[in-house]
Amino acid sequence: MTTEKSNPIPRATAKRLSLYYRIFKRFNSENIEKANSKQIAEAIGIDSATVRRDFSYFGELGRRGFGYDVKKLMNFFADLLNDTSITNVMIVGVGNMGKALLHYRFHERNKMKIVMAFDTDDHPDVGTTTSDGVQIYGISEIKEKVQSGDVQTAILTVPSLKAQEVASVLVKAGIKGILCFSPVHLTLPKEVVVQYVDLTSELQTLLYFMKKKKS
Repeated sequence: MTTEKSNPIPRATAKRLSLYYRIFKRFNSENIEKANSKQIAEAIGIDSATVRRDFSYFGELGRRGFGYDVKKLMNFFADLLNDTSITNVMIVGVGNMGKALLHYRFHERNKMKIVMAFDTDDHPDVGTTTSDGVQIYGISEIKEKVQSGDVQTAILTVPSLKAQEVASVLVKAGIKGILCFSPVHLTLPKEVVVQYVDLTSELQTLLYFMKKKKS
């Protein structure tokens, strides 16, 4: 099977990769061996032309008239998304959002594992351990723990006013990827990958489309 072409794929396509992976995993669990673009599109909620266009960025993933081999595509996307080995992740900020994510069982769905969490040194939860065995440390220990724990990925759930400061600390400690829940744009070195999750914006977008349907 051909692999990803050298040209960067569109961001919209990149955001759908995990959806494709999830669908192929589901198909495989249902013992479906072949799937066409229409079946994939209906499972995700997009049109089949978008599926074919997305897949075209990765070369020949299937054959016209034969559809896509479910198991091969499942393994292809697993490799593409680095879901073939455990990825250690840390959480910074154990407020309401951070605590919710601490108890979210990422490892039951994908090979991602929350291995440690951090907050301000005087936070009441610092020094405790969650029911899943995740230790919560003070922010002053980040560099030491990151380097000893083989962690390059962080989920950032701190107040907006502190997001840039904390993100800079993470980068200095060796973090290469940040999933940021704070509604601010972070200024970080180009080699650091940042993804933003703005729940308020997503909810407002939902309400907008709900309003359009009523009109």
